Amino acid sequence: MNEQYQEEDDINKQEEQVCDQDMMDEQNEFEQDFGDEVTEGAYFSESDQSEDILEATYAVDSMQDITTLNFSENFAEKIDKYHFSTLQLAFDFYLKYSKSKDFSARKSKTFKNSIGEIYKQKFVCHRQGFREEKYYTMEKRKKKPRLKTRTGCEAQIDVKFVPETGRWHIFYFSDKHNHDLLDTKFSAMLPAHRKMSEADIMQMMNMLKSEISTSQIFGLLASQAGGYEFVGYGPRDMYNEIARQRHQIPGDAARVLKKLEDMRLKDPQLYFKACHDSRGLLRNLFWSDGISQLDYRLFGDIIAFDATYKKNKYSCPLVIFSGVNHHNQTIVFANALIVDETTNTYIWLLCQLMFAMKGKTPTSIITDGAMVIRNAVRDVFFEIRHRLCA
Repeated sequence: MNEQYQEEDDINKQEEQVCDQDMMDEQNEFEQDFGDEVTEGAYFSESDQSEDILEATYAVDSMQDITTLNFSENFAEKIDKYHFSTLQLAFDFYLKYSKSKDFSARKSKTFKNSIGEIYKQKFVCHRQGFREEKYYTMEKRKKKPRLKTRTGCEAQIDVKFVPETGRWHIFYFSDKHNHDLLDTKFSAMLPAHRKMSEADIMQMMNMLKSEISTSQIFGLLASQAGGYEFVGYGPRDMYNEIARQRHQIPGDAARVLKKLEDMRLKDPQLYFKACHDSRGLLRNLFWSDGISQLDYRLFGDIIAFDATYKKNKYSCPLVIFSGVNHHNQTIVFANALIVDETTNTYIWLLCQLMFAMKGKTPTSIITDGAMVIRNAVRDVFFEIRHRLCA
């Protein structure tokens, strides 16, 4: 096996110095690279990639160019004329082609030169190759192996970077499958094709804000598409996209910090403090505006300290520091969102409260009977009266 890889490396180095002269040189070079994997297909030499074929009708420079293509029955006859500005566009092109022909595609072998630059790439049918035997002989397997999906399919397309044109050209193409192709309504559900469009994602997130359930949203999107078979994804893909949207940057945490920054421009007395973990994710957030701090100076002798648990979509406790004014009305001194209820977390909150209130301590504090809160109050306010609520 090592000798085979060494032979391929030697061939690759020779290709950097010697330009292919005709179709036979290109085919021999390809067979040396891929060995017995090459069967029937069409080869295209670099001499075919001359200036006269670099026409605008065959240039693919964006995803919009790909979406306008019509993969008709005789499309394969002119497939060698297409050229791409990037390698990713070449793969997107083959993905779109595979979807129109009722199969799926994936990336395969990559060839690099001596400085690590990719100059060849192989794209294949998703059923190319065979699953390794070790996946069937695993000891202490808890569940049965998945059904075989690899059949050694020979359909593939290979692209090569041509320095003279500065673009990626197709130099080998085979559309020979050894398996049955799916019906169009089923091929859209293959992993490579099962994606949500940006418009659908935006519409889904807006519906979620209106408290419409994911299953109802899926039904509405299906009715817009003309049926469930035309949606192109399933409810599980929607749940995955929702989780991805909530974790992307800037996410909800970044937006709330930006909101507090904007509020401080209007209220210079606003104080907020964020605590992040080692990964940079927001853990705890404390805030108190100028009016709340003024109320605390007047009515902060007795404060109530309560945590409302799991009342938001993130299941994070919302902590409220409150009191009573001279009209016997409840007033809020500060708020906080925390990810856990531990003694250290509550100590951090009480310290933030004291910092925001310029060090003024209450004479009495009322909390529930949670031991972590009682320990935190004892550590921070060891001289004040601590009472439990009714």
